[in-house]
Amino acid sequence: MRAIVVTHGHEDHTGAIHHVLDEIGAPIYATPLTRALLEAKLNRNAQTKAGLTTIQAGETLDVGPFGIEFFHVCHSIPDGVGLAINTPQGLLVHSGDFKFDRTPVDGWPTDFDKLAELGQRGVLALLSDSTNADKRGWTPSERVIDAAFDDVFRRAPGRILIGTFASLISRMSQVAAAAERYGRSMAFVGTSMIENARIARRLGYINIPEELIVPIDQALGMKPSKVVLMCTGTQGEPSSILGRLSSGTNRQFGVESGDTVVLSSHPIPGNEEMVHRTINRLLQRGADVIYDAIAPVHVSGHASQEEQRQLLQTVKPKHFIPIHGELRHLKQHALLALESGIEPENIAVVENGTVIEFRQGRMSIGERIPGGYVFVDGSGVGDIGPSIMKEREALARDGFVMVHLQIDQKTGRLRSTPEIETRGFVTLRDADSLLAQARTRVGEVVAAAKGDDLKSRLERELGKLFYAETRRNPTVLIVLSER
Repeated sequence: MRAIVVTHGHEDHTGAIHHVLDEIGAPIYATPLTRALLEAKLNRNAQTKAGLTTIQAGETLDVGPFGIEFFHVCHSIPDGVGLAINTPQGLLVHSGDFKFDRTPVDGWPTDFDKLAELGQRGVLALLSDSTNADKRGWTPSERVIDAAFDDVFRRAPGRILIGTFASLISRMSQVAAAAERYGRSMAFVGTSMIENARIARRLGYINIPEELIVPIDQALGMKPSKVVLMCTGTQGEPSSILGRLSSGTNRQFGVESGDTVVLSSHPIPGNEEMVHRTINRLLQRGADVIYDAIAPVHVSGHASQEEQRQLLQTVKPKHFIPIHGELRHLKQHALLALESGIEPENIAVVENGTVIEFRQGRMSIGERIPGGYVFVDGSGVGDIGPSIMKEREALARDGFVMVHLQIDQKTGRLRSTPEIETRGFVTLRDADSLLAQARTRVGEVVAAAKGDDLKSRLERELGKLFYAETRRNPTVLIVLSER
């Protein structure tokens, strides 16, 4: 491994970096804001010796046999880059996460001139962001949010709580501008939000007047109509600020009647249920909740179909590899490439870990390197896997039953009545008659045992009984003591 290049500072691209560095000691290259966010993350995890090097859009870097040219791309966080990678086999272009926003909040649009110049040189393969490949048209500019925020700030009678990603730096600027227009003070809530705002201000990526920002303790003592709070938790995470506010478990402050909560994000696929639950709980506590379905308070940072087509037509790659999305997005992006004139045999829709080889201008699909999720569980990393997670899901869904038996070594008979304990399976009201049946069944199985695996047979028979009576499948644990 020659190097790790981090294209931008969002959590899904930086969150696991300290775990990766435990296994791969390669140097890391990142733009100034991305590097600062990485340093903060690594410092929190006591990894201060990582080899971090700052690069700028427009610079070139030689790494082993590769020459990497960095070009700016517009995304929902400043300082994003794409990569032009010069290899012995030809030029590869990696888009990074991108959109073609002509009026970005930071005033720095995607480098279209560089993309056109790469297309003139001849591109062997384009690897392109597929996140919004199923969205027609163009992704709206971040600027459309300004009008929505203006409307929220004009109407809100009390406190305004803006929920967004801690790394969504441009949203901080937009909230600050609205707060200044309407005479509100602004406070950041949550460790990551406070730290990211501090880094972005120090590096000059956001310019917020000093007098506009107040500590959260001071904000809570101010008149509600003069305060806006920026919080994390738009994905329904139970431990986030908004998650705790919705459940009434946040220690510092709670949601009050008259508060306006703005969720400035889209639910990540798979998180919809948690997000909707959070919205419902906030409404129950008296807040007015505004989210993307009812007002344009968020836009995506990823290119939609027309932007993806424009990138394909500008770069004019011989081969195309859709990346960064679910399989449904990759497939849809491949169809866009076909419509743009790329030959079917020159498009590779592959799973993570698949080797793609280029030799003399031809692409071939190689083997898939084994891989998948690495679970972080407390202080352990990678020491549990899918099988353990399935067991935990089963325990959470149906509970467990523990049966303790004392068996006479000589006769093979029960020495006493079986002890049965349950957790998360049945209520006390239902337990007596069901557990009495279970003890009877245990006695029958033990009496009929003829040298076969008694534990396995007991687990099977009790499992059948419990399912027949409750239509549930608790985990059955048998503990045998022989005397």
